[in-house]
Amino acid sequence: MNRFIKIGGRFAAVFVVIGSLVFASFGQLKLRQALDFDGDGRADYPIFRSTNSIWYVANSSGGFTYQGWGSPNEDYLTPGDYDGDGKADFAIWRSTTAAFWILNSSNNTVTVLNWGSPNDEPVARDYDGDGKTDAAIARRSNGIIVWYILRSTDFSYYTVSWGASTDFVAPGDYDGDGRFDYAIQRPGATPTSPAVFWVLRSSDLGYTVVQWGLTNDIIVPGDYDGDGKTDFAVVREGATPTDPLLWLVLRSTDQGFTGGFFGTTGTDFTVQNDYDGDGKCDLAIWRETTGQFWVFRSSDGAGGVVTWGTQGDFPVASYDQH
Repeated sequence: MNRFIKIGGRFAAVFVVIGSLVFASFGQLKLRQALDFDGDGRADYPIFRSTNSIWYVANSSGGFTYQGWGSPNEDYLTPGDYDGDGKADFAIWRSTTAAFWILNSSNNTVTVLNWGSPNDEPVARDYDGDGKTDAAIARRSNGIIVWYILRSTDFSYYTVSWGASTDFVAPGDYDGDGRFDYAIQRPGATPTSPAVFWVLRSSDLGYTVVQWGLTNDIIVPGDYDGDGKTDFAVVREGATPTDPLLWLVLRSTDQGFTGGFFGTTGTDFTVQNDYDGDGKCDLAIWRETTGQFWVFRSSDGAGGVVTWGTQGDFPVASYDQH
């Protein structure tokens, strides 16, 4: 779970490609819109500063935006396109009161949705396929995970039981139907045991089971091959802080894999998204020690660096890692 604290993936920009790269899509479009605050079709570079509770966004189209929104001690970052205008909205889920607070980019109004309980985990995504992010939480109780979805279409709700309480949530559009699927990563018995993804497909309510990665790997969902489906993807940290991070992507196009070293274990956060606007997820990290986004663009195979933020900030794009 991602609060305004430094958890999960921490990755110098070391890059070596392993295997072949196969480089729009529903899954990537929705991931990109959650961080596209200027609406230019490319993910922007937002950070949250806990010392003043302000989001600072370096726009991919140029210039920057800043907005005070949330509290570092009680809120989860839950960016998304809640009003369906194609732009990211500033949004948080407040654990103490179990409420989503959303600043709508379409008209600058505030929406407050009381949803969940203090110990839940927010999993806001577009589950009904209407182009708007749905308020949603995952509740661990009695050994299972129950997903509670508040539809953006009519504000009715439904629940889905999927996963054990010890699993990690991993929602994504794995079947490419334009709706997010309920998915979990089930850890193995030891840190180096294989992990297994279980996906409840929205297209036919069947399920998919895929062994990919190890228990201690970080889940980094995205459509890396551009076929409209979320790929199973993980990042493996090294044994020491100076070791590179290994990205492993199981391509949904052909079930082959793409692997690459990108980032450093002790200093970097995973912030994968579509920064070049080609409909494919780019490998990307934010380096806390230098306040820099490092992006390996899928469009041309080149790297780019954007200096934004400072030590102690939190890169908003890390909300989608687990």
